[in-house]
Amino acid sequence: MPTTLTVTGMTCEHCEQRVADALAGVDGVEDATADREAERATVEGDADADALVAAVEDAGYDASA
Repeated sequence: MPTTLTVTGMTCEHCEQRVADALAGVDGVEDATADREAERATVEGDADADALVAAVEDAGYDASA
């Protein structure tokens, strides 16, 4: 089942890639995508939601599960 996060602060394609890369580095993530216009990121896998939020925040964006 995918996990969807609300992510704010993304303004360009580079931001989307940075968020996706940050999420991909979390244990249990099989795939991650980010969409700046929808202000959301979607993660496939069994990663912990708190770890996902922390990874996005460490990358410089605001996130909530």
